[in-house]
Amino acid sequence: MKILFVITGLSVGGAESLVISLADSLAERGHSICICYLTGEALLLPKNKSIKVVGLGMKNIFGIFGAYCKFFSLLRNFKPDIVHGHMFHANILVRLARLSVNIPRLICTAHSSDEGGRLRMLAYRVTDCLTDISTNVSEEAVDAFIKKRAVKSGRMISIHNGISTQKFKFNECERARIKKELNVENKQMILAVGRLVEAKDYNNLLNAIFLLKDNKNNIKVLIAGDGPLRQELQGLIYKLRLEDYVDFLGIRDDIPALMSATDVFVLSSAWEGFGLVVAEAMACQRVVVATDCGGVKEVLGSAGFLVQPRQAPELAEALCKALDLSTQYSDTLGKAARQRVQSYYSLDAAVDKWLKLYSCPIQSIGSLD
Repeated sequence: MKILFVITGLSVGGAESLVISLADSLAERGHSICICYLTGEALLLPKNKSIKVVGLGMKNIFGIFGAYCKFFSLLRNFKPDIVHGHMFHANILVRLARLSVNIPRLICTAHSSDEGGRLRMLAYRVTDCLTDISTNVSEEAVDAFIKKRAVKSGRMISIHNGISTQKFKFNECERARIKKELNVENKQMILAVGRLVEAKDYNNLLNAIFLLKDNKNNIKVLIAGDGPLRQELQGLIYKLRLEDYVDFLGIRDDIPALMSATDVFVLSSAWEGFGLVVAEAMACQRVVVATDCGGVKEVLGSAGFLVQPRQAPELAEALCKALDLSTQYSDTLGKAARQRVQSYYSLDAAVDKWLKLYSCPIQSIGSLD
């Protein structure tokens, strides 16, 4: 099959990582793949060199017409069997394109229970008839879209994101290397990974660390990622006097190694879609402390600590418990976490579901499990 992925951008994030991983896996299975992104710089790229990556160069609202013309040309030249949109702007673009060019099958994927306010939900509802089927990354996210009237019941199904358990696995050598590189050999390391944006609620994490540091003064919190809130978060670190406890690592391309090095992985988000990064940490056999948002509860199960969003005291308490676990129990919990990911959230299982969705009659789709 010829499959065209269309996504809003290719910066560092869960949706972007999913598209790249899915593209690589499908190319390995012999499919012809092209990835088209609307805006920004491509910070994530597929490993498979046969995959074509096309940027539309849309910098602002005035660039919409030029981007649409370029996309229209791409559709005519590539002639995809499947067009698979990801995230709001890309989903609306591919739906509108169907008014003027033949797209044999169109699938639109949202990656969160919250993809914007009423106007965006209205745009989804009005253009829903232009797509064959929509998907989201968890049952909770699907229910949220139906409740907001973005889609009717039965017009959106859940397909969990999948991760490569070959890429994400514990590595003792990488653990030692990273700990030495980051000078945390004699500290308990807490790792967070994700863009510095409102959804990730790093304010919640920093406030929790402020509460935790008096009982756990031998900790180091490392945050991998960048984003528009970096300066604001740096100011909060100074205000809470956490300079000795928290460091920003910026964008990193060695996340599996960082996860191997950490003692506890934390997700402090206010809202999520699937919580891909939680599954990645679990595959690396890490003890996870996460907030109960989006599909995180579905992913984590009983293989970690789950707390309510925006509750810094509760997050601090859970982090303290996770750091106090014996080495033996941490290992046991980590192995159970990896087994859970291998059983339910592997990339191969996800690819099988996508291929079924790409090829089976739409009217027969109820569940792909």
